[in-house]
Amino acid sequence: MINSIELGNFLSHAETKLNFGKGVTVFIGPNGSGKSGIIDAITFALFGQHTRKSNKGLIRRGENQGYARINFSINNKMLQATRKINLQGTLSSQFLQKTDEGWTPIAEGERKQFGESMTRKIEEVIGLDFEKLKIASIVRQGELNSIIKAKPKEFKELINAVIGIDKLDISSENLKIVLKNFRETILKEFGYDDSHIDMLKNEIKEKELEIKKNKPIEEKLEEEKLKQKKEISILKKKIEEDLPKLDKIKQLESRKLELVKYAKDAIYSIQKEISEKERKIHDCEGCFEHLDEKKRIEKSLEMAELAFKETGKKIQEYKMEIISLKEQLSLAKKLHLENGKCPVCDSKVNHLNPLFQEDHLAVEQNNIKKKIVSLENQNEMYEKKKQEFSNVFQQIIEDETTLRAHSINDIEEIDALKNEISLQKINIQKIPSNINSGLLVEVGSIDSHSKLLYEKIMELENETSNFDKNSFSALRNSLDDKQLELSETDQKLGGILEKIRNAKEVVDKNMLVVKELVFVKDYVIQINEIQENLFNRDGSVATSLRSWALHTISAKASEYLNMLNTKIQRIELSEKIRDVSITCYSKNTILDIESLSGGEQVSIALALRLGMTQLLGSSNLNFIILDEPTMFLDEERRKSLVKVISQLSDITNSLNSTLQFIIITHDSEIFEDSSVEQIFKFESTDNGTIVTEV
Repeated sequence: MINSIELGNFLSHAETKLNFGKGVTVFIGPNGSGKSGIIDAITFALFGQHTRKSNKGLIRRGENQGYARINFSINNKMLQATRKINLQGTLSSQFLQKTDEGWTPIAEGERKQFGESMTRKIEEVIGLDFEKLKIASIVRQGELNSIIKAKPKEFKELINAVIGIDKLDISSENLKIVLKNFRETILKEFGYDDSHIDMLKNEIKEKELEIKKNKPIEEKLEEEKLKQKKEISILKKKIEEDLPKLDKIKQLESRKLELVKYAKDAIYSIQKEISEKERKIHDCEGCFEHLDEKKRIEKSLEMAELAFKETGKKIQEYKMEIISLKEQLSLAKKLHLENGKCPVCDSKVNHLNPLFQEDHLAVEQNNIKKKIVSLENQNEMYEKKKQEFSNVFQQIIEDETTLRAHSINDIEEIDALKNEISLQKINIQKIPSNINSGLLVEVGSIDSHSKLLYEKIMELENETSNFDKNSFSALRNSLDDKQLELSETDQKLGGILEKIRNAKEVVDKNMLVVKELVFVKDYVIQINEIQENLFNRDGSVATSLRSWALHTISAKASEYLNMLNTKIQRIELSEKIRDVSITCYSKNTILDIESLSGGEQVSIALALRLGMTQLLGSSNLNFIILDEPTMFLDEERRKSLVKVISQLSDITNSLNSTLQFIIITHDSEIFEDSSVEQIFKFESTDNGTIVTEV
């Protein structure tokens, strides 16, 4: 049960603390005085949730932070939940338990990533989450009477919410996601899912028909291919038989060409040899003219060179004498007798030595010059002779070199060369000037090698005499045509085999895939059946849950109605196809709800609410908040509501029950004569909401 609620700068409350007892507690006051804020304080302190737009809207205007604290007891344990919020939106929370040592923390904060959550801990302790608490314990404005005024379909949805059928919807959606992911996995692995089974089967049939259609074509092409291979084999055998003859034909042509080429080369060689011999004769024929005079010419050349040297020596001696005479003449010009005396020693002299006489020296000088001229003429003659003999001697040397180069020793060898040339020219004249295969006999007589070639040619001609080159060529062309036909047949057969192979691959692959997809389909069907039976709102599980819930609510509601001493002894909730109906019994008589009094209708509504609360786990935190329960009720039903609540308060007190009622209303006058003792009055002031106990 709730023991106390404390608010600090929370909504319109500056500082409010309310202590609760057992039974019924009433909040009275005008609209906007802060009564409904108590509901937000309870849900915020416990779960951090509320009906306002944002957390910051919970802070009282003008303040920096606010908080809500609730003290409650479960199974004799004193517990406290506090949550705070500041203007930055920062939340702090603490969940405590009272022990002998004081208040001990159980959980703090909402660090869910670390496995820490005060909200989760409170849900475990209370046994309810925020959504279930709203259904079980908080009856909003206008909802009390709507439970019996609601249409049967709407009442069914309320029952679904009470027992958590909406969770089946979540499970159903999760199962759909699982099924979707499963199908996507199958599609990714196989390229298909169970929806493609019929398509794959049709494709298998198409490919099987394609295989059946192409099989006869394959067999026909195989037969045609076998026939073409036999024909090719026969042609190849014939060609292989004639192929050596073709090779001999090629050899024959090659030999003929070789003989013709050899003949041409032989003629060219002979002609070249004749030319060489003629050049040798030309070079050597005149070389024997001076060979016999070699020694004489050599001796004459030596004598001419010796005479040339001697003459040159004498010329040089005479030239030295001229130089000496010139010096003497220079001296003679200086020596003159004066008065018959020597110009040097001044002795008496009759005449000068001829060596110092100018005339004598001039005559001597002229005589020597004449000798020099005569000797130079001789020397020139010797020079010419020497040159002539040298030229002849050089020619003899060159002639010897030429003869030695041509290996000619005497004139008889020249004559022998002339005879050889004459014979070779006669032989060349025998060979046709225009050599061809028709003149091979003549060509074969050139020499022994040409004769050997000619004989080989004759042998090859005999061996290939019955070979028709045109027929052989036609045979090969026929083989090429047959091979081309075989290649085309192979291509056609390959295309058909490729189609059959591809079709078989598709059939084999699709059959394996279909086999797997059949299992997949069975699995999907089972999942759909599970979804239909377990998670469908109208499935067997949901129907069973509702049946149990309706029975439980009916039983609990009937107990409360009996406590209230109404004429209604029993109430029964029953499910039809699409709705839930409420049937009231007075003993065995069925009573129409519309015929009941206002008080009886309020009793039924409260009894049903209490039954729902018991269904949702009333063993932990048992309280019901009725927010403006008199809204939309007429005067009679307002009075009936107060009477029923007073009775419930008396009943719970007498049974020592911990069930609490918190009633929020602006109709304060309806509780003036009631037995409800704990009434809090809410007033709105400039300093916030003020709460006083009446």
